[in-house]
Amino acid sequence: MPRKPEYDRDALIDRARDLFWKQGWAGTSLKDLEHALNVKPGSFYAAFGSKGALFELTLDRYAENGTARLRALVDAHGALGALKRYPALVIEPSGSNPRACMLAKTVLELGSLDDPLAARANFHLSNMEMRFAALFRAAQAKGQISKTYDADALARRYQSDLLGLRVSAERDGVDANAIATEIASGLDRLSIPATN
Repeated sequence: MPRKPEYDRDALIDRARDLFWKQGWAGTSLKDLEHALNVKPGSFYAAFGSKGALFELTLDRYAENGTARLRALVDAHGALGALKRYPALVIEPSGSNPRACMLAKTVLELGSLDDPLAARANFHLSNMEMRFAALFRAAQAKGQISKTYDADALARRYQSDLLGLRVSAERDGVDANAIATEIASGLDRLSIPATN
């Protein structure tokens, strides 16, 4: 009978995510991972197979966490309320993790190499954009946002604003909270029909 592993796989994925998020794909060696996860090489390969397989798991975990946070806001505040609160949420400090988006960082680092990990990150970014579009449509259905706006275009712009906000939050001397407030208040103006 095989022995049960003496580690919490989910906790290891979370620790690996935080390391990859800070250091990136190329900046994180197998030795770094073994040290951070406190596992020997044989245990690492038995648990995850490869560095690439683990990185994909961490991208999935990162995306799941973002989706769960957005869903909690929707449950508490409705579609428009969630869209208005999400910018401040994404720049809240979380331990020593960077505020810049791990998915966007991965696309920037590996996208030009046609790496499947960049495609995975882009897949998650596209899914999040679709979630934002669904929230804009829900707000339109409630009459909170004018139906003259294209919900897909609003979602693309919103996600772009969030990615820029997260980079700005990493810069010294930038008031990211003020930018988050501007993004949120800008959504109120969408109740006025678009003009051509």
